[in-house]
Amino acid sequence: MAKRSSLFIRVVEGRHLPAKDITGSSDPYCIVKIDNEAIVRTATVWKTLSPFWGEEYEVHLPPTFHSVSFYVMDEDALSRDDVIGKVCVTRDVLTAHPKGYSGWLNLTEIDPDEEVQGEIHLQIEILGSNAARKLRCSVFEARDLARKDRNGASDPFVRVRYNSKTQESSVVKKSCYPRWNETFEFDLDESATEKLCIEVWDWDLVSRNDFLGKVVFNIQGSQTVQQEEGWFRLRPDKAKPRVDEGNLGSLQLQVRLRDETVLPGSYYQPLVQLLCQEVKAGPKDGKLCLITLIDETTTAECRQDVAVNLVKLFLGQGLAREFLDLLFKLELDKTDEPNTLFRSNSLASKSMESFLKLAGMQYLHSVLGPTVNRVFDEKKYIELDPSKVEIKEVGCSGLHRIQTESEVIQQSTQHLQSYLTDLLIAIAKSVRTCPATIRATFRQLFKRVEEHFPENKHKNVKFIAVTSFLCLRFFSPAIMSPKLFHLREKHADARTSRTLLLLAKAIQTVGNMEAAASRAKEGWMAPLQPTIQQSISQMKEFITKLIDIEEKEEVDQPKAQTLVVKEGPLFIHKSKGKGPLLSSSFKKLYFSLTSEALSFAKTPSSKKSSFITLANIRAAEKVEEKSFGSSHVMQIIYADEAGQLEMAYLQCKCVNELNQWLSALRKVCVNNAEMLSSYHPGVFKGDKWSCCHQKDKTGLGCDKTRHGVTLQEWNDPLDPDLESQLIFRHLFGVRELMREKYLEMLMEKNENLLCQSGDPENVDGPTRLFQVLQDLKDAHHTAIFSSGTLADRDRNCLLELQT
Repeated sequence: MAKRSSLFIRVVEGRHLPAKDITGSSDPYCIVKIDNEAIVRTATVWKTLSPFWGEEYEVHLPPTFHSVSFYVMDEDALSRDDVIGKVCVTRDVLTAHPKGYSGWLNLTEIDPDEEVQGEIHLQIEILGSNAARKLRCSVFEARDLARKDRNGASDPFVRVRYNSKTQESSVVKKSCYPRWNETFEFDLDESATEKLCIEVWDWDLVSRNDFLGKVVFNIQGSQTVQQEEGWFRLRPDKAKPRVDEGNLGSLQLQVRLRDETVLPGSYYQPLVQLLCQEVKAGPKDGKLCLITLIDETTTAECRQDVAVNLVKLFLGQGLAREFLDLLFKLELDKTDEPNTLFRSNSLASKSMESFLKLAGMQYLHSVLGPTVNRVFDEKKYIELDPSKVEIKEVGCSGLHRIQTESEVIQQSTQHLQSYLTDLLIAIAKSVRTCPATIRATFRQLFKRVEEHFPENKHKNVKFIAVTSFLCLRFFSPAIMSPKLFHLREKHADARTSRTLLLLAKAIQTVGNMEAAASRAKEGWMAPLQPTIQQSISQMKEFITKLIDIEEKEEVDQPKAQTLVVKEGPLFIHKSKGKGPLLSSSFKKLYFSLTSEALSFAKTPSSKKSSFITLANIRAAEKVEEKSFGSSHVMQIIYADEAGQLEMAYLQCKCVNELNQWLSALRKVCVNNAEMLSSYHPGVFKGDKWSCCHQKDKTGLGCDKTRHGVTLQEWNDPLDPDLESQLIFRHLFGVRELMREKYLEMLMEKNENLLCQSGDPENVDGPTRLFQVLQDLKDAHHTAIFSSGTLADRDRNCLLELQT
């Protein structure tokens, strides 16, 4: 049994932000931190006080996290970025909102005394007889303290207070992972009401000391505890009254926490087998289809999540095409109007859309990437709508003239025709690069629609059924929002966004295969009609070739090449010798992470010069900023041929790239048996580690590894147990609604309810499902009860003392 937590985050928009620039505006972006560790950074929205981001993330993380914070920043090109304000949402708040926390939250000013992080290792002992008892507090070490000094570290010391007496430890210079190993003793006063308080401070020579956090214990409640030891989370000081509440603007957020208890895979086999049997059997006359029942009882609110989990489950079982084909048939059985086919957000539409993202993201990048990059690089002004045309001067110095509206539209048409032509050529050439499973699924869709609408007047419907997914739900959204599909790192500016929107409209028109209808809706698109008309015939030819795939080709193609998980340029530094480690010593290379190894070469086309096999990787973690003067460096700890641990230091461009690489590395190494539980976030420089000042290079690390912190991506490895658990949770939550719908459908078919309890071989899918769900619920109850009993038995008594 394993506990899994994931956090869905949507940073929507901000409003009424204060102006930070002399122009009276700001350039806001948002940093998302989980327990003070930066996880993602949104794009910068330039010159606005009401930015819209609309960015979504899903983070997998340990169940022990405490809070998620959102820092709104103002980007400055020549100086340090300004902090506008922050919003913090605790785990307790998220737990109290199981369907998610959504709404506007006021930004608050950052209080340095609340910006604490890290843990401290303590031992509390009560010594002596009843007459003269002593309270001993041993302070061993701390880890991941807040960085308060400009050198990227702190100079921490500990202050211990009890019964109006105070003692202090020595100062450890330039370390966020200090080791004190000091002991403090106090006379134990049974009548004292004061609590034992351990505070951590950053020592400063000139200015006042900075607060780094504290731990407080109620000693009166510890009379039965003679000695306890553990790591304790540092807490902030008491919150000060907010005088700036609402003055810094507000942030609209959607945050949802999902905690799952995942049982061993064998528990889910009955559910998985039942679903697979239903898909293989398909709809049968005289029997209710279980997939139909799931479709009928899945609400719009959760349809996207259900679709993703079902598609992942059937992808893992090799039945994605069969599952989607069944949904196509069920949808067609309910449809007599071809113009509305697959246009609603039904389970079939959502499942096919999710399938394309899960199986075709690399294909999407290869087709759209060159054209989208060209649009970004050229930054041409393109506008076809006369009501939006901006008249500007053209010509060289001394020969300026005003460009007419017709000239602007003519020039824009030429540019847009060029982009559209390039894109259609890329699509036409992509038949062989399209994943075989996608081609086979489109073949089934084409065939089903052709059988349902055989009339000559509906001859285009089978083509439109394919393009409604490929063009309208896959290509067009990616063209309009390339950052959300990882085609670009940043959002487009206003001019580029308009070009992308017009290009997406053109692709949608081609996908609809009705140029005349488009002219009626937006007449100003007329200059593009000749190109669009030609493109429609090219698209039909492409689809005809796309669905022409043999069964053998469908089976053989996935095995032809090693899966590339992530690739791109990074800067590498291998730690050797005793010299200084500087950012200038990094060398740019092209890295490729596959399902077998991490390799690198000088260029993408060069022969790979070196590689690290995934089985030898022991950890992938961040490096603290002071080590290289950059906060975007990671280290890969791996075993060499002799079994000795080596470190490779890689520098990324930004926090997003850093976390994406860390996430990808952690996922592909998830099954490595020898992953480390601790590591050094610094570097071994001279004769000691820069983080904790240890002199033993091979000693245990001073910080815990974070293998479980990963970002959700469409190309993530499948996780059958988790997907089965998510499907079970949804089905169990709607089981009563399913039961009602099931009885209603039986009544419509005039079936005898008594026959459902006869021969087990004749029991229909829904009846079997209800029993499987109950069995799984009982297994969960037993597992949680057993783990709760063990936790109660082994619980650290000191945790009850902390306040």
